[in-house]
Amino acid sequence: MRLRKKPWARPALEACSFFVINPTENIGKWREVFGNSNEIWLELGCGKGGFISKLASSNPDINFIAVDIKDEVLILAKEKIEKEYSLINADTRNIRLMAHEIMLIRKMLNEDDVINRIYINFCNPWHKNSHRARRLTHPNQLNQYRAFLSANGQIWFKTDDTILFQDSIRYFDQCGFHIAYLTEDLHASGFDKNIETEHERMYIEQGCKIKFLIAEKR
Repeated sequence: MRLRKKPWARPALEACSFFVINPTENIGKWREVFGNSNEIWLELGCGKGGFISKLASSNPDINFIAVDIKDEVLILAKEKIEKEYSLINADTRNIRLMAHEIMLIRKMLNEDDVINRIYINFCNPWHKNSHRARRLTHPNQLNQYRAFLSANGQIWFKTDDTILFQDSIRYFDQCGFHIAYLTEDLHASGFDKNIETEHERMYIEQGCKIKFLIAEKR
C-alpha cells in the first residue's frame, strides 16, 4: 500500500534529535557521532520502525543506524522509536535514523566506520531478471557492505520469499561469506533471538514460513 504524501514529515524529522539530516557528511566519522567506541549495528530498510525500535531500546550498549528512503515511512519509525524508549524511560543516544538510498550506501559508510552487524528484513525480492541487481542481497550490494563490515561481521537476513532466499544463499557464498545459521522455518526453529517485524506478523498470519540466515564475513 502506497503511503500518502506527508508534507509535515520532513520538518518533524529534522526537528528530531536522533534524525540525521545529511548522513553523507558523517562518512568515516560515525563513532564520533555516537561519541563512544561501542559496536555499531545497521538496519537497511527499517520501514515503520517496529523492529529497530525494539532492538535498539533493549540494547543500550550498542549503537544503531536505521536507514530507509521515504519521509512518509521514516516519520512512523521516529514515532515508534520514541514510544519504545519512553516505555523504559531511556534516551535515544544510541540510535540514529536517516533517509538515504541504500544502493548508494558507500556514500555514507566507509572502512573507518566498522559496522559489526547488518539487518536486512523482508526486502523487495525483485523477481524480474532485469531488476535483480536491485536486491539488497545481490553481490553488487554485498561487496559494498564488505568494505565497512568488521572482520567476522554478520548479516542477519529474513524473508518470506523462497526464490530470493535461495538466490541469496548463492550470493553470500559468491561474495566470501560463510552461512553460520540457516533455517527455512524461523518460528519453528527454536531460534530465540528473533524480533518480529510488521511484515513478519502479517506473513505468519497468512501461513507463510519465514526464512532466516546469518552470514559471516570471511
